[in-house]
Amino acid sequence: MKQIKLGNKLVDDNTLYFIADIGANHNGSLEKAIELIHLVKEAGADAAKFQNFSAKKIVSKLGFENMKGKLSHQSNWAKSVFEVYEDASINKDWTPILKAECDKVGLDYFTSPYDFESVDLVDSFVELYKIGSGDASWLEIIDYVLGKGKPTLLATGACDIEDVERMMKLALSKTNDIVLMQCNTNYTGSAENFKFCNLNVLNTYKEMYPNTMLGLSDHTSGHATVLGSIALGARVIEKHFTDSNDQIGPDHGFAMNPTTWRDMVDRSYELLVALGDGVKRVEDNEKQAYVVQRRCICAASNLKAGHVLSKTDLEPLRPIGEGGYQPYQLDSLIGKKLQKDIVFGEHFTKESIV
Repeated sequence: MKQIKLGNKLVDDNTLYFIADIGANHNGSLEKAIELIHLVKEAGADAAKFQNFSAKKIVSKLGFENMKGKLSHQSNWAKSVFEVYEDASINKDWTPILKAECDKVGLDYFTSPYDFESVDLVDSFVELYKIGSGDASWLEIIDYVLGKGKPTLLATGACDIEDVERMMKLALSKTNDIVLMQCNTNYTGSAENFKFCNLNVLNTYKEMYPNTMLGLSDHTSGHATVLGSIALGARVIEKHFTDSNDQIGPDHGFAMNPTTWRDMVDRSYELLVALGDGVKRVEDNEKQAYVVQRRCICAASNLKAGHVLSKTDLEPLRPIGEGGYQPYQLDSLIGKKLQKDIVFGEHFTKESIV
């Protein structure tokens, strides 16, 4: 059984780990970030994730200004890409405060750090890391994060299989404490995105990396992708979280809110329990139904002791009586002699035949 220790929880095939990506949805307010931590806990998450970066170390202001058009999910941003990243960045002084608040409510605190300085800043406060999909090709930062010796989640949005293999080759040369996450990097919230989620990639990952924990980092609305990924083996789930989808900001529109998040968690655990262990058997809650719905071989008429049974004497009827013969055993009764009288509808047992 695959297992990995993430923060305070040992995750294996029989457990789930839910990460609420608060990301930029604090809207630049520490008070709101703290409030979101409490809402995340109430909604059933295991961890609150933030993002640590400096705008000038993650985006080129000039590069975006020179682009002919914005990406689709940025088309409604009121500010420039660089300004949005500046607004979304977390003040360095927040880290110990956010960590303390997560500890207070019983959540794991961690982050996606997007530069070396950010990694060093948060390292003493986190027990795990996540590498965002956009850095899948930046092996130097991945290697630096892995060098901290903590479990690391690797997202694979907008990656081809060569990207994944390159990243995993590096990661597995350092540690087995890896979560490999399928992801579709599109932030528009469009219903069209479901056809691009390609959850069956998880089967590919399962075959390629059978000893690696799988996960899903998702940006669609609702629960379909989450439930599907769990059925395919994902046990670590990351979704964006907001207190209201009506707010202005890059991640609010497609994020889960406290109501939808709670429902997602509840439905996911129902599914996890429903998946079972794969062993086909009569379950405990089916045993009464087994008796009342299964047929056994009964007498088609009143029969006397010494009668030699023929097929016309035998009728499969419900329920299955104690010690009764099942219909697939009917031929074994033909030609047997009765040891006692049998009345119409009575089931045959080993004691009633010679």
